[in-house]
Amino acid sequence: MTPVGTSVGTSAATPAGTRGGRKVAVVGVALSDCGRVDQATPYALHAQAARRALADAGLERRHVDGFGSAGLGTLPPVEVAEYLGLRPTWVDSTAVGGSTWEVMAAHAADAIAAGHANAVLLVYGSTARADIKAGRRTGNLSFGARGPLQFEVPYGHTLIAKYAMAARRHMIEFGTTIEQLAEVAVQARANAALNPEAMFRDPITVDDVLTGPMIADPFTKLHCCIRSDGGAAVLLAAEEYVRDCRTAPVWVLGTGEHVSHSAMSEWPDFTVSPAAVSGRLAFERAGVTAAEMDFAQLYDAFTYMTLVTLEDLGFCAKGEGGAFVEKGRLRVEGGELPVNTDGGGLSAQHPGMRGLFLLVEAVRQLRGEAGARQVRGRDGEVARLGVASGTGGWFCSAGTVVLGR
Repeated sequence: MTPVGTSVGTSAATPAGTRGGRKVAVVGVALSDCGRVDQATPYALHAQAARRALADAGLERRHVDGFGSAGLGTLPPVEVAEYLGLRPTWVDSTAVGGSTWEVMAAHAADAIAAGHANAVLLVYGSTARADIKAGRRTGNLSFGARGPLQFEVPYGHTLIAKYAMAARRHMIEFGTTIEQLAEVAVQARANAALNPEAMFRDPITVDDVLTGPMIADPFTKLHCCIRSDGGAAVLLAAEEYVRDCRTAPVWVLGTGEHVSHSAMSEWPDFTVSPAAVSGRLAFERAGVTAAEMDFAQLYDAFTYMTLVTLEDLGFCAKGEGGAFVEKGRLRVEGGELPVNTDGGGLSAQHPGMRGLFLLVEAVRQLRGEAGARQVRGRDGEVARLGVASGTGGWFCSAGTVVLGR
């Protein structure tokens, strides 16, 4: 292994972004066992994903000097780092819901570029499904009743109801139809059918989505993400590590983050998510446009999230998301813009804050390791550019990362 600070030459692929300092690559990604995992703790899933990501990169635990974790333990980065046997000198415990991992990846890339860390490991794991099945917890209806939320919770304004209201606003304002929203779920399932790791792979139709049990109007069951167990890990490293890694580098070209509101009453427009800001920043910093992306990995706790994020990232104009998702545009097979190529949270896995899974899938696509669901660029070669954009809360935060090979 080349010592830190030693020049290792120039990689054949170099990032085109404008990030200062050292260039940063994702050098290792992995999932833990996912889906139905009844005999494991969340800590065990963290460890399994972390070991697999290090093995994927060809690096060892001793090379990791930065660590990011959220969602487990009283002191998330400390407890999980201790469990993994790490003693990092750079840590991050940012917790902004589903966008946590894109935001954390941005922070890690900045730290590496500035020389504050050399190799940063981001890890997540959850047994959300198994815990509910075993009676160790109940389903989350809200994030609590303290602070600004105290003015909404007494009225039964659940987490899913907030997304449902936003979807209804888009339908009223732009004429988006429930069938168009259902198409998002149908196409996610079609992509999941190509992914052997996906939890649900059987095809579904628009009618299947529309006739399912009502959860929160207009969302039926299949408009909503699945609940699974699982973990993921992503290892980012400085450019001097790249030559000694066993995998080809995937460069971090640009990132953006944005927070908007906590109370829904403070959300100025239900049809615009914070991705409108984080996406603009990420593309500007990467020096590329949405039109150049070969694929998009988007947070999809609900079908509306995919639709509005496509608009806000600039893949179509505001209000045109409904028409954009029609005619199979999001499919790996034959789609103009493959979205959530692993099946997403609607079909593949969703153990909680799923943003790290978006980065894993994006890297696999750019390495050409996605098997039957591999996306090809316009030249027929393996995809060269992709974007991962996570959303937190009820569109209260967003993080966007542009990646390239």
